[in-house]
Parts: sequence; structure tokens; C-alpha cells
Amino acid sequence: MRDRFSTGVVYVLAALLAALLTGCTQSAAGGESDGPTGATASVSPSATRASGFGAVFLAVDECSSFGKASFSEVPCTSERAAARVVARHDGTPSGGPPCPATTDFVLHISEQSQISDEDGDGAVPQGYACMRNLQPPHPGDPGGGGGPRTIVGDCVYGSGSGQVRETACDGKGAKTPQYKVVKAVAERSLCPLSTALYVQLGGAQPVGCARPL
Repeated sequence: MRDRFSTGVVYVLAALLAALLTGCTQSAAGGESDGPTGATASVSPSATRASGFGAVFLAVDECSSFGKASFSEVPCTSERAAARVVARHDGTPSGGPPCPATTDFVLHISEQSQISDEDGDGAVPQGYACMRNLQPPHPGDPGGGGGPRTIVGDCVYGSGSGQVRETACDGKGAKTPQYKVVKAVAERSLCPLSTALYVQLGGAQPVGCARPL
């Protein structure tokens, strides 16, 4: 009796060992499992953000939708994307660094924005974004007739009281161009003799030398 019982135990243990080895082989070979063992983790595409979008509201190289008074940040590949951020600063344009020369327009970002925020608390620091249109026209280009800065190659007209305003050099703007800025210098004495008008440009070369058209 003792010998037969011992032999039976050996058979049972061998069968259990074979079953365990078979299960491990199926799992390693990529077989399906009803339980958590062998399950593959997956991430839903909606759970991840495209790199560079949304980390900071309208950071450099991010894009905005159409509109200057009401706008939102959108992926640059979106059909709603209208302009790209070329520079981003805190504070106000009057107290901060100037935008790049060929900036098309400036977006003013309020301190408390209901559109988007950086950390989920509904607050965005006051600042401004210097924008460049994704598609022409580019009013910030030389002679383009717009943009937040007047640069060499731009045309202006007298608006009264010793003031001038920018207009398109090709004459297609609302006003006919009267002068063209041909050079930027540190002081008036460095302008060419043909200069008929001095235009305030700002920056390292704050004087614009303009000749009549």
C-alpha cells in the first residue's frame, strides 16, 4: 500500500509540472490570456499631447487661430491655425523687448485668460506674443504697409501734427505712400543728404532716414 501511494503522488506532481510548463510556454509565445498575466499596456492617443502644444500658452513656435481680439492656441497643423509665435514676452509691449522686425501683428495676452492656461488654474501671466502669418500677406515685411514696427524699406504718409503712419509701398493701401525709409542710423547726422524726413524706429538704430517718393 505504501509503495502504490508514493507512486500516485509522483504521477500527480509530474502532471502539475507539465501543466505549469505548458502555460508558461503559451504566455511567452504571445498567446492570449483571459487574466492580467501577459497583458500589454496601451496608451490612448487622446491621452498624449503633441510636443510643443499646450505646455505654455502661445509659446515660441506655437500657433494661434484667426482673430486678434478673440483667439485660441491651436496645433500648427490645424486648419484653424493662422499665425505662428516668433517671440513671446511677459508684461506689456511698451515696457518689454520689441518684437522682431518682420512681425505681422501682436497678440496681447491678459493676466486672467478664460481661453487657456499653463497649469490648469485658469491663470495666464500678462504678456504679448509677436505673430507671423502662416500664409501671405505679410504686412510686417519691408513695404508691406503694416506690422507693429517701422523698418527700413517701409513707406509712410503724413497723418497730421508731425506724425506719420505706415502704408503699403505698392500704393494698394488705403493711403498713398509719400516717403520711404531707406536707412536706419544711430543719430540724424548720419542720414544721407537726400533725407527729407526722420522717422522714429526704436532699437539700436532708432532714426529712420526717409526720402520722398
